[in-house]
Amino acid sequence: MKMNSNQSIYILLKRLWIHIGGCRRRQFKLLLILMLLTSFSEIISIGSAVPFLGALTSPENAFKLPAAKLIAQILNIAEPKQFLLVLAVIFGLAAILAGGMRLILLWFSNKFSFAVGADLSIEIYRRTLYQSYAIHSLRNSSEIIDGLNGKLNIVIYGIIVPAMTIISSSVMLLFILIGLILMQPMVAIISFGGFGFIYLLIGMVTRKKLKRDSECIASESPKILKSLQESLGGIRDVLIDGSQEVFCKIFRNSDYLLRRAQGTTLFIITSPRYCIEALGMLLIALIAYWLNIQPDGGVGVIPILGAFALGAQRLVPMLQQVYGSWTTINSGQSSLKFTLELLDQPMPDYINKPVGRMNFSNCITLESVGFRYLAEGPQVLEKVNLTIKKGSRVGFIGVTGSGKSTLLDIIMGLLQPTSGQLRIDDEEVTFANNRDWQVNIAHVPQAIFLADATIAENIAFGVPKYMIDLSRVRVAAEKAQLSDDIESWPRNYQTFVGERGIRLSGGQRQRIGIARALYKDADVIILDEATSALDSETEREIMRTIDTIGHEKTVLIVAHRLTTLKNCTKIVQLSKGSVSKIGTYEEIIENS
Repeated sequence: MKMNSNQSIYILLKRLWIHIGGCRRRQFKLLLILMLLTSFSEIISIGSAVPFLGALTSPENAFKLPAAKLIAQILNIAEPKQFLLVLAVIFGLAAILAGGMRLILLWFSNKFSFAVGADLSIEIYRRTLYQSYAIHSLRNSSEIIDGLNGKLNIVIYGIIVPAMTIISSSVMLLFILIGLILMQPMVAIISFGGFGFIYLLIGMVTRKKLKRDSECIASESPKILKSLQESLGGIRDVLIDGSQEVFCKIFRNSDYLLRRAQGTTLFIITSPRYCIEALGMLLIALIAYWLNIQPDGGVGVIPILGAFALGAQRLVPMLQQVYGSWTTINSGQSSLKFTLELLDQPMPDYINKPVGRMNFSNCITLESVGFRYLAEGPQVLEKVNLTIKKGSRVGFIGVTGSGKSTLLDIIMGLLQPTSGQLRIDDEEVTFANNRDWQVNIAHVPQAIFLADATIAENIAFGVPKYMIDLSRVRVAAEKAQLSDDIESWPRNYQTFVGERGIRLSGGQRQRIGIARALYKDADVIILDEATSALDSETEREIMRTIDTIGHEKTVLIVAHRLTTLKNCTKIVQLSKGSVSKIGTYEEIIENS
């Protein structure tokens, strides 16, 4: 996937916001209100420290304040020490309130962040599944899986959660700073400016390094997944060839770069905290000295210094959170770009329209059909003219690379011709109506995909479990010459096939694919090398079954063995992307 590397993080975050739904936006507004309330509780907590600390140092002076007298009258307090207890309770309650509000804010922020992540994950998965077959054929599945799993997790943990932290921490920082300025403007501004400048300087110095590490993480993670898929998917060949070390080296090279980039990023995020904590202690000591030498210094310094220390205790961690979150967002920039590319995938026009069923009563017509996968790529099909009547049995032969499978993909509406037309009766198949045509088709490929589910679920593939018609499943299995095997197993149709059908033989997997097509009861059945894994006797039995399914069904068969096509109405021979010969089985044999 191509990504625009020149877009700033601000533009990327704006693009991400577009993909957040209206419901989540309303929740975000409520979250902002909660942030404001939490900030107010922090101000109350810090503000309540001043009278409490003042009463500790000079109870008599604190008791003489107008507000103190009013509280004393209401609570019937006569002694300054009794008033100190009231202030201690108020300060404690304010601290508990602030802590409780921070905890509630953390809970709702995390809940919101992961809910948004779930929405994005579902949307990416949905948009990916709706992409055309031509796009899927040009992609590596490891990139998509890594995008859905790895990079989206980085977006959740490295973009959304930190963004929420920045917003909440910034709001609270502003309120705390205002409170400190009201108490001691010069001290508050100097201390906040000093800490902020240090973080800003570190951020500017490490920005380029973070960007490089971000690109490294984004590029190496799909390579790791690709290595795992290829080595574990071809484990038999790996074991036979003894090529374990080759795959280990590929994995090691990518994994090392990935872990090193992650470690560097983590160090950049966390390291400033330790410097700031040491500088903070030094700064408080300098402020205490400066306040003490002022004309009104002395005992009156203690309440202000205590409130300032309490504010700094909140201020410094929040600055660290803002810095750490912003650094994390920058380190996830490349993953965010890739995720946005997946979110920006266009949806087909038919998505919001009800799927109909295209009328097929006469023939399938290919008129001067040409096709190439890429504009600059080779011509795979060229000027193919062919008419297939409904109810006919048509076989396709040709050497590997002659265009047989591509031609069937066009007939199935998976690929759109780059030139010419595919028509069903008199209606052209386009992007807008190809779903209406595909309702009529059942496909049996050479490599059958089987889910790690039951036999019944694999035969009724794509049908919700509660909607599976078991009687139709049994009929389809019987026609595919599979029912005897299934019924000899202890759990019959509830037998699990294992990952990719590993517990079944090649022939059994192929027959499940054929049973799947028969279960669909489609008007057009397409078998693309579907009997290649079967022995000759089983293949003949299945072909006899296909011959008896009714003349209202149209069957298109690609086969290497010419004898498989013996009962076809006609056989189409392709060569170098063009139709070189059309005839009956006898005519093809005779000419061959």
